[in-house]
Amino acid sequence: MTPRLHQHECCAQLHVADSPFLILGGEIGNSTASDARYLSQAMDRCRSMAINTVLLPVYWDRIEPDPGRFDFSLVQRAIQLARDRNLRLIYLWFGTWKNGMSCYAPGWVKRDQSVFFRARTRSGAALEVISPACSAAADADAAALSALLRFTQQLDPKWETVIMVQIENEIGLMPEPLDCCRQSLAAYESAAPPEIAQALRQERLGPELQNLWQQAGAVAEGCWKDLFGVSRQGQEVFTAWQFARYVQRVASAARDVCPVPFFTNAALIRPGYSPGDYPAGGPLPHLMELWKLAAPAVNLLCPDIYFPCFEDWCRAYRRPNNPLFVPEMAASTRAPANAVLAIGQYAAIGAAPFAVEDLAFDRRQQIGATFQALWALREPILDAQRHGRIAAVTPRIDFDWNVDPNPVAAELGGVRLTARFVASSTGPEIPPAELPTLGPGRWETPPGVPLGAALIIHTAELEFLILGSGCTITFSDAGGRQTAGLESVREYELDSAGQWNPARWLNGDQTHQGRHVQFPPERWSLQRVVLYRYE
Repeated sequence: MTPRLHQHECCAQLHVADSPFLILGGEIGNSTASDARYLSQAMDRCRSMAINTVLLPVYWDRIEPDPGRFDFSLVQRAIQLARDRNLRLIYLWFGTWKNGMSCYAPGWVKRDQSVFFRARTRSGAALEVISPACSAAADADAAALSALLRFTQQLDPKWETVIMVQIENEIGLMPEPLDCCRQSLAAYESAAPPEIAQALRQERLGPELQNLWQQAGAVAEGCWKDLFGVSRQGQEVFTAWQFARYVQRVASAARDVCPVPFFTNAALIRPGYSPGDYPAGGPLPHLMELWKLAAPAVNLLCPDIYFPCFEDWCRAYRRPNNPLFVPEMAASTRAPANAVLAIGQYAAIGAAPFAVEDLAFDRRQQIGATFQALWALREPILDAQRHGRIAAVTPRIDFDWNVDPNPVAAELGGVRLTARFVASSTGPEIPPAELPTLGPGRWETPPGVPLGAALIIHTAELEFLILGSGCTITFSDAGGRQTAGLESVREYELDSAGQWNPARWLNGDQTHQGRHVQFPPERWSLQRVVLYRYE
């Protein structure tokens, strides 16, 4: 059976070969897949890091160098390299847009600006961006992606190697929120589609768009300006509709060929930024319901998370109609804890640090150890996700790397589990002025920020399986009526075959005479904790 998203009791999960699958991914660098030798070395590194899925850029300009003439040799080689290493692939389609620019469009598209016209600023200046109003570009993009997927179908008819496809990459318009080419302006000033006003009347487009509509007078119909006003935020709504309809056009054509889930990803917003300061109109949280309306052929809208406030973005993207997948994240020293948080607390189908093949050896070891631990625990994780018996805790961190000093708690099975985290003792020295928005240090973890996390699975009445690092966890009755004590604690060790095996029984000093369980920093420890209640 081909890969699909399957809705369970408490979450949606990705099924591959008719079984639930946890993506422990690695996105390789943007140019790595353009050369077979570089790609082979990158996949070797991915395999050594316990990565099970490689997120693979596929370039429109490389597969269609001339109109209608395709060269899939790089893709064919990638599939073979992945199979040789027992890796899955997720295609990242670098088509019309990559990071908001049209840098991967073929030369014949870039040169023919009368057919494949550009987006423009208010002053009329052309941008290095194909306009989302360009139907010819959408048709050419859709034809190229469909040809790629037909070729893939021949090599991978059951879709056991290629399991998902990303449509475009980090769509959005800069430096202004509205494309001011003639075609886009004409559409902006025309009547908005009737389903927009209907969705507003039914309060289905989210609170941000609802507020814009109310501020503009809550009219029953009209052009985009009538519905959402002329502010930068109002203009962004139209741009989001343009991008989403373009992606729908590409995805719906590809859907006729390819049965795997499709997703598109977003570059996120820095605090205080307005549309156009960030890539306006992408699949961002305040625009997600509009995207869902405009692009139903896309299964998932996903965040690329490079900011320290990782949990805030997980919370924003995990919705009843949108399972969480993090296809790109900073490969910082916080990456292991962030992956554990996404999978445990937000039932993510997976997560993938970026440019993993270029990481230093110690960072590859950190991520590899985390993925080994998670993969060895995948069956209880996936089962607990399905039934809502899983949680995860890690320190609360804001955009400026400020750490909330208060303990973090989770409740499962009538028990409150409270975690305190150990501050990291080492880390790269980063000037504080460079942390918030600018400079090379903005994605890396400063010294002193805790690196730990804990993933908690409720396995039976008063029984928990906890994968933790760098934290101490205490237990209490969630209702406050009784006291929760430690009946027994069993440690497990991960062997060379990737199995967790029972080891020591922990008591005395290891549990501070029954007060708490401890998880040492800089490594993952698995413990089975059985509690009892007393008054």
